[in-house]
Amino acid sequence: MNDQINDTDYILNKVRDAFNSTFAIDPQSVSMETTANDISLWDSVGHLTLARSLEEAFGITLDVDDLMEMDSVREIVRIISRSYTEV
Repeated sequence: MNDQINDTDYILNKVRDAFNSTFAIDPQSVSMETTANDISLWDSVGHLTLARSLEEAFGITLDVDDLMEMDSVREIVRIISRSYTEV
């Protein structure tokens, strides 16, 4: 297990990259406080595209409960951190 996986900054940077590839937005504009309401393209289709990008970036599989909870960057980072501790 890579120690970086438990590092919030490392996870946040990879999440920012996923937001950039999914929504074509500046990664630095994404913070822990960013929510779906802040990004107009983060609708239901965008949510699934983002989830796929996150799964690819982190080598994880998100379940339906994870998808339902992913309403902010803070929740995404929490879910990804939890996914790695369950492995």
